[in-house]
Amino acid sequence: MPIQFTNRPIIRSTLKFLSIPAFALLTKLEIIGAENLPEKGPLLVVGNHFSFIDPVALVRMAPWEIEFLGGAVTPHAPPWTRIIPFLWGYHKLYRGTGAKDALRAGENILKSGGILVIFPEGGNWATVLRPARPGTAFLAARADAPILPVGLHGFTEVFPSLFRGKRARVTITIGKPFGPFEVTGSSRERRAQLDEIGHEIMRRIAGLLPPGKRGHYSEDPAVREAAKGTETYPWADKVEGEVVGEIH
Repeated sequence: MPIQFTNRPIIRSTLKFLSIPAFALLTKLEIIGAENLPEKGPLLVVGNHFSFIDPVALVRMAPWEIEFLGGAVTPHAPPWTRIIPFLWGYHKLYRGTGAKDALRAGENILKSGGILVIFPEGGNWATVLRPARPGTAFLAARADAPILPVGLHGFTEVFPSLFRGKRARVTITIGKPFGPFEVTGSSRERRAQLDEIGHEIMRRIAGLLPPGKRGHYSEDPAVREAAKGTETYPWADKVEGEVVGEIH
């Protein structure tokens, strides 16, 4: 049986408090665009996902308590880092299952005025921007919530830099909220609209990243060409074991 934390708010407050000196000690952090942070939800926060540090960076950035939707299996994160999401708690997406429980939980969070974080790419297997998986657009349309784009840069260099005795320069760039979106029409029309919402989300994130990191959403043909192949979803033919989508 999963461990249930009755003191989750205290744990989250403590982790948030510790994130401030941790980033100051380990990185040279710059936060750009803090004036774009809304005072309250509902809000769907979206960002690029190049590093296993990205969720912690958003905890450091956020002035509010946030909820996460994320992969139940995190193969690109070192085992010792998994204690943080375990303590914070998040709604687990079991890839290949449709993730209905987690998506329903995310929709409920947004409809109740909460703030939800999701990484649209669905994993951190590359370091350039890739197309969004369909779940983010689905949530954006279902919950009728505005979207806050965030660009995360430099976090893949945090530990390599520390091994060289240096602190990496890392940047969190916060864009202007946009949306909400609505989809209408036939099933085919709705799917096309959801696809376009996904592309719009990624274009907004791309504008917050250095040109060389914009991948499939770069205006530079050479950058787009170099990004070919990164769009291949590593879990396309896999089904992860599904558990009821509760925070634990």
